[in-house]
Amino acid sequence: MPNTRPREIPQHAVDRPALRSRLDSGMAAPLSLVVAPAGAGKTVLLTQWALGQPDAIVAWFDIASSDTAVAGFAAELVAGIAAVAPEFLAPSTPVSATAGRLGEAFLEDLAGNLADLGPIVLVFDDLDRLPAGGLLTDLWRMVDLLPPNVHAVFSSRVDLQLGWSRHRLRHGLVEIRQRELAFDTETTAQVLESITGHEVADDLAAAVTARTEGWAVGVQLTALSLRFATEPDHLGEGFTDTDRLVVDYFSEEVLDPMDPARRGALMRLAVLDEVSAGLVEAVADVPGAEFLERLGRDSLFIVPVPSRPGWFRFHHLFRDLLLYRLRATDGPAESRVHQAAADWYAARGEIDDAVECLLRARSWERVLDTVLRSGRDVYEDTRTSTVARWLSSVPEEVRATRPDAELLLAITLSLGGHPVLAASGFHSLLATDALTIGQRQVALSYIAAGVQFEPNAEVFLDSARRALALLQEHPDAELPDLMGLTSRAMLIMTSRVSLARALLLLGRLVEARDALLAAVDSGLLTYAPYRVQTLGCLALVEAMSGRLVSAAGHADEALEAARDFDLLAHPAPSEAFLARAVVAIERDEPAAAAIALSEGELRAAANHRTQLMWIAHLAARMMDLSGTAFDEEPPGPPPPLVRRGLTALELRRSRRRGIPSSPRTPATTWTAVAFEEVAALLASGDAAAARVRLAHFGALTAPVTPLAAVEMELLGGWLCIAEGRRANSRDRFAAALLMAEQERLLHPFTKVGPQIVDALEEAPGGRSEFGRVVTARLRAMASPRDERPVDDLTPRELELLTYLPSRYTVADIAAHCFVSTNTIKTHLGHIYRKLGVTGRDAAIERAIQLGLLDAHETTRLG
Repeated sequence: MPNTRPREIPQHAVDRPALRSRLDSGMAAPLSLVVAPAGAGKTVLLTQWALGQPDAIVAWFDIASSDTAVAGFAAELVAGIAAVAPEFLAPSTPVSATAGRLGEAFLEDLAGNLADLGPIVLVFDDLDRLPAGGLLTDLWRMVDLLPPNVHAVFSSRVDLQLGWSRHRLRHGLVEIRQRELAFDTETTAQVLESITGHEVADDLAAAVTARTEGWAVGVQLTALSLRFATEPDHLGEGFTDTDRLVVDYFSEEVLDPMDPARRGALMRLAVLDEVSAGLVEAVADVPGAEFLERLGRDSLFIVPVPSRPGWFRFHHLFRDLLLYRLRATDGPAESRVHQAAADWYAARGEIDDAVECLLRARSWERVLDTVLRSGRDVYEDTRTSTVARWLSSVPEEVRATRPDAELLLAITLSLGGHPVLAASGFHSLLATDALTIGQRQVALSYIAAGVQFEPNAEVFLDSARRALALLQEHPDAELPDLMGLTSRAMLIMTSRVSLARALLLLGRLVEARDALLAAVDSGLLTYAPYRVQTLGCLALVEAMSGRLVSAAGHADEALEAARDFDLLAHPAPSEAFLARAVVAIERDEPAAAAIALSEGELRAAANHRTQLMWIAHLAARMMDLSGTAFDEEPPGPPPPLVRRGLTALELRRSRRRGIPSSPRTPATTWTAVAFEEVAALLASGDAAAARVRLAHFGALTAPVTPLAAVEMELLGGWLCIAEGRRANSRDRFAAALLMAEQERLLHPFTKVGPQIVDALEEAPGGRSEFGRVVTARLRAMASPRDERPVDDLTPRELELLTYLPSRYTVADIAAHCFVSTNTIKTHLGHIYRKLGVTGRDAAIERAIQLGLLDAHETTRLG
């Protein structure tokens, strides 16, 4: 999908001022529509109109049938806008690639960033080449989101059935169809005279108009026939007595009189979608620049590609005729042309175009050779889905002879969010004797990487251990170089981090932390996306362990690295964002978690990392115990860590309703469920049973996390209150406050509830600044606020509201949250609307009135 503003109006094109005026009249609406068959003059009209827009910039998108890869489509859409508006900021939101959609969040971000530009027109030509649904539906949704300064034009050969009636009623949709584009006799005469170079009789112009029904390409083909005919006065006789399509008749009139060498060159060039002078010389063995110039001079249906200076394409129907002739006379020629073009592209370092040509040539071995020789730059530029498509296009029986190709296909499927297909490929390879030790090391390492995508963390833990053992046992094994993804260092890092992820999902946080610290200290974190992911995973483990200061530091380090390497919109920082959210939750600041949680979940979903999506789901439930947030559960069963967390939330909800209940199966180690089990016993007055259970967990030799240590001290203090040992309770609470204050860890106190507040206040440290914050929070739990008389603000909006009294600009807030300024602007607009205000100061004042902001804190910040 090349992008830019059209640069040239085709030679001999006639001006259509009435139609241009109609398009002008639609500029105030979000959309205009041009629908007509091939050759009706849609592109010519839109080119003339676009070049006549003095007050608007135009981004032009030629849609190709290959424009189905969502990530590539999004990248070219953004690049096309930036080409004509360099100040345009690319959306920071990733696309929902695995769902085959751009996604609502990406479209909102795109529309918001477009609002910062001046008047701009987005022309989408040949939209009928996109399949129904998916991207086409996304573009239709985009139109609804466009700000007033943006106008879209959809051009298609067929009616796209997208429900135009709503735009007709609301916006007076401008529609130009075949009946408006059809030439009248006067326009036909202009075209005939322009191409033939001499006057045309009125009756001949009328006859041509009648026979072609004003079809633009039919008129042009007729003009070419007149130009080359030996008896032009008798031309009309040929089409008045025949039922053959006009295009067939006149195409023969154009091609048959042509020099055979020129005709042969044209047929070979028609194999390619687009050609340049250099490519013409490579595949047709003619002087490229001179050949293209003559074609344009002779009006032989070659038009410049709007986005690529020096590149041209044939008119679709003329190209179809040339291809028909080529296939009828020299079938193998098509493959030879594609291979010659692939050589030309490869020599220029344009590997993706080279591979596409080889695929069309069905030169399967050369496809595999080219892909397997490619480095990491090709992998990063083309994305995993494209590499997987290349390899999947090669017949299975051909790939089966090349284990490296099968390995790379499985790797790209895994990284692209298709773990089931990837696992099937890896296991099929491992089941044979065809793999070398090095290839087995690759397969096991990347099987372990599936822990992010699939349940059964125990299985992936075993795979990671097997991979590390094999790497250690055979340190000198020869490894295949698969796009720079299979060096020994990368396999070790992949296996170590996968092992740590499996331990995290199993809830074995101490072991997960040890594994991640070893990975970070190994000196092997040189690949930017892996560095971002590893630091983010470490931050998430630290946050869930209660080491909040360390978690925040590692999360920020990961996000700053992502920003430095232009990876903020990549799935890689998802764990860092989720870690930020968990830090805020454990500090009992759920409103401050909302943006990070949303950004983390969005990136996890972008490549279908379901296990991280489950962690995001748990975090959302922790923020909102009413069960209204993140209601839709991710696919598949939750990992053990999340399952226990959700069970604990249900037990806590029951306890707070005054119906304490124990889990069906008593906990064997200290977990969130173990906390609620003891809390339920204390809430129901069974202090003796609570003492037994606490003694059991206290006797365990396994190291505990800081969070677990605080939780045990709090429950121990509550137990002392239940047993009438208030002095002992103060000691336990003092110890809990001392440990928690270092991390500002509030959530364990609010999990216990307000029943401990008096004893907590009496404890040493209870009157400290941190102690006062804790007790104030517990007392607030006992007296919940009334419902607010405004539309409910979302958690993300509540978080942004807390920034308003500060001196932060919108850019400052965006930088602090590691999101785009447009994301912040969008949510501020929602806040102002819901509060019924028009600006920042008024929003602060209204929020204070409603109790959404603290007046004293506002004064201190302001």
